[in-house]
Amino acid sequence: MNYNSIRRKCREVKIGRVGIGGENKIAVQSMTNTDTRDMRSTLMQVKELASAGCDIVRITVPDEESAKTIEFIKENGIKTPIVADIHFDYKAAIRAAECGADKIRINPGNIGDDNRVRMVAETCKKYNIPIRIGVNSGSLEKHILEKFGGPTPRALCESALYHASLLEKYEFYDIVISIKSSDVAQMTEANRMIAQQCDYPIHLGVTEAGSEHMGIIKSSAGIGALLCQGIGDTFRVSLTADPIKEVAAAKDILNALSVEGQCGMDIVSCPTCGRTKIDLIRLSAEFENAAKAQGLLSFPVKVALMGCAVNGPGEAREADIGIAGGSGEALLFSHGKVLGKISEDNIINVLIEEIKKLKAERNDKNG
Repeated sequence: MNYNSIRRKCREVKIGRVGIGGENKIAVQSMTNTDTRDMRSTLMQVKELASAGCDIVRITVPDEESAKTIEFIKENGIKTPIVADIHFDYKAAIRAAECGADKIRINPGNIGDDNRVRMVAETCKKYNIPIRIGVNSGSLEKHILEKFGGPTPRALCESALYHASLLEKYEFYDIVISIKSSDVAQMTEANRMIAQQCDYPIHLGVTEAGSEHMGIIKSSAGIGALLCQGIGDTFRVSLTADPIKEVAAAKDILNALSVEGQCGMDIVSCPTCGRTKIDLIRLSAEFENAAKAQGLLSFPVKVALMGCAVNGPGEAREADIGIAGGSGEALLFSHGKVLGKISEDNIINVLIEEIKKLKAERNDKNG
């Protein structure tokens, strides 16, 4: 998908070395689940997330003491942008900025009077640090809940604009908007609304999405729907699981949508039927494992694993390489053209070798 052709136009915000909004790629985020005061454990998890392909890492900063961990992370050569997650303590926000945070996540209305909001805004402006406004369906302001009768999409949208106005009052516009809900339909509608009412970059996410299985399904539905409409500049897949799995799921969502410049291997395979004469279910699993072991999953190539030769090459005509099963054998094809036959027990090896050839050819072509 050429995301830039449908993408909502918005301003650019710099989070350390990573730009979001504008024409920047969609940034993948995750959050550490270590005790932030445990500096070494937090540093190790940040390193792991960065190695997994996480563009931006958020850590919780519940107090001023915890902010020192940001300084420790930076001193150890971490280049991945660090976001300080603040809830009620404006002093922790100021200290996090002083310790090198690349962005502050805060709700200005939750940190006290106008003077406190002003101090946070001025500190962030001083250090060129953006502020992410995080609105959640479970923590809306009383006056907004009373006005709309509950955490409706309109209520969420109004809350986000209200918090933005608290910063705009002090001429602070380096803002990212995030509206999350555990209700997928509510979250998508609220983000569609806010996308029409401001030009700030939007961070997407389904909050409290659940365990790995259900969380990925909810996140894929909500985040994927919005990305397909050109809405969203950065996102996090929230899972009750190892944060590394959040990054993997985020990459898979981008891959499933074929977001230009951010997708890797696209594996298409049929669901099998009575015509299938090879063990396609086993072959599909084995192929994905083999591609992963060979470090090929990040290579942008379309691979088709089809169950029969009746319609395999035709249905998967756009595949760079693929197979269509027969009885104990398969047709090897590329862009609908049959290249030959291979035995069932040699399918995985042949596909891997063909993909390696394609990769080498593209590398030579690109110099």
